[in-house]
Amino acid sequence: MTITSKKSLATKAAYNKIPSVQAKRVLQNKARRHAIKAGKAKVGDGKDVHHVRMLGKGGSGKDSNTKVVSRKTNRGWRKTNPKLYGRAK
Repeated sequence: MTITSKKSLATKAAYNKIPSVQAKRVLQNKARRHAIKAGKAKVGDGKDVHHVRMLGKGGSGKDSNTKVVSRKTNRGWRKTNPKLYGRAK
């Protein structure tokens, strides 16, 4: 198990207290609950609920803006689309 520094934990705690971060997390959790209720995802299935239009770019948490994809697909988009993430070289 990796050991996380106190500074790193404090930084994460401060970040998670930001109201906009909390609002985004609420929408993500709500989308996950809707997908489970609709039978598109299961608890512990290793899948993520992907927002087609990102929440940070004005997307909504509606069912029409979400789809269930693998974690690798949902969390790996930064590598394939650096311009969207603001890390273009």
